[in-house]
Amino acid sequence: MNFVPNTDSQKARLLARIGVKSVEELFEDIPKEVRLQRPLAIRGGMSEQDLVKHVKGLANQNKTVEEFSSYLGAGAYEHYIPSFIDQLLLRSEFYTAYTPYQPEISQGTLQAIYEYQTLVCELTGMDVANASMYDGATALAEAAIMSCDATRRDKVLVLQTVHPEYREVLKTYLRPRGVELVEIPFKNGETDRAALEAALQEDIAGVLVQNPNFFGGIEKAEEIVQLAHAKGALVAMSVNPVSLGLLKSPGECGADIVVGEGQPFGNPLNYGGPYLGFLACRDKFVRRMPGRIVGITTDKNGKRGFVLTLQAREQHIRREKATSNICSNEALCALAFTMHLSALGKTGLKELANLNLQNAHYAAQEIAKIPGMKLAFSGPFFHEFVIETTVEPARVNAMLLKDQIIGGLELARFYPELDRHLLFCVTETKSKADIDRLVARLGEIQ
Repeated sequence: MNFVPNTDSQKARLLARIGVKSVEELFEDIPKEVRLQRPLAIRGGMSEQDLVKHVKGLANQNKTVEEFSSYLGAGAYEHYIPSFIDQLLLRSEFYTAYTPYQPEISQGTLQAIYEYQTLVCELTGMDVANASMYDGATALAEAAIMSCDATRRDKVLVLQTVHPEYREVLKTYLRPRGVELVEIPFKNGETDRAALEAALQEDIAGVLVQNPNFFGGIEKAEEIVQLAHAKGALVAMSVNPVSLGLLKSPGECGADIVVGEGQPFGNPLNYGGPYLGFLACRDKFVRRMPGRIVGITTDKNGKRGFVLTLQAREQHIRREKATSNICSNEALCALAFTMHLSALGKTGLKELANLNLQNAHYAAQEIAKIPGMKLAFSGPFFHEFVIETTVEPARVNAMLLKDQIIGGLELARFYPELDRHLLFCVTETKSKADIDRLVARLGEIQ
């Protein structure tokens, strides 16, 4: 729809119609001291040609992974996205689709979501999945709430090897509900089993675990599940979907709820979003699941159809008894996820996961040969690993950046005790030559 500005006479008629003399009167409830007392610092009008040039100039200030070689992960991962995905996403029936409340005119959108849910279930080993969440962090927070509702307990354990920003979102969600959140320390890059056992009592609603964890390490997931279930607690596991091409599914490990960030499939880095969270669980928890669920049914003529189902859980039906205030989903991002995973298939997913594993282990092996650098932890890892360095991490990254290499995450930002540690990520997008170049540059930094 084209924008048509109002003339002064039109504005006067509009104000007269609603019974006010000026636009300022519409803001009289806002204290004058917090209002901007000057015009906005915006240039005057620009021609289309000048505007395009100006916006391109702003955009060019950003640097992308197409220009730089990036080894930064920590929850947002660079993967190759097949070219057909963007092309299909631009189809108007998907790109401009809104909430599919009218199934008779939304069968395509609903079927796409249903296929997404099916893939998530197959990937995680769970019985049912929802239509997607906002991101991996909010999905984990909703899983924590599910565990409290299901057990009627109000204390949750979260491992310190869970993404630090996910833990911050957990605090935001749980504190107003009166839920106590207890963090369990780590040892050698994985959960401290003794500390977990000591904290697991009969009042614990759930244990929140990330596998592979924030450091890239593989947690002893089955042991954690057994410990939690022995005390009547549920286990919500946050996973990297790519890793499931090689690792046991959370369902096989005994998890009750599975969540994760779906960005690695079909979605670019996007400067941090939009992303999508996935959430799946056992059948018995389906009515406590947040968000939308698409189901399959038959119409009066016996034809297959797709519809939103179990909506009595949701805010827009019974707000006071809703399982969650989330009543939307990341449909376009979920469609990209679905297309990418469908194109990979079981064999392709395994090959992709193995390529990530091999690249990361080769990089870790070579970096660890550099004097003053070593692997910080000795446990198994997927495609991320922690390097301890005698050189200040900030200096390492600054020197790499001069060579158009984005280095690892400086872990002291989240873990003060790891003040000379960097978290590196290596995916299938890096060739041996890329990795060798990184290692050579690291070897030159003193």
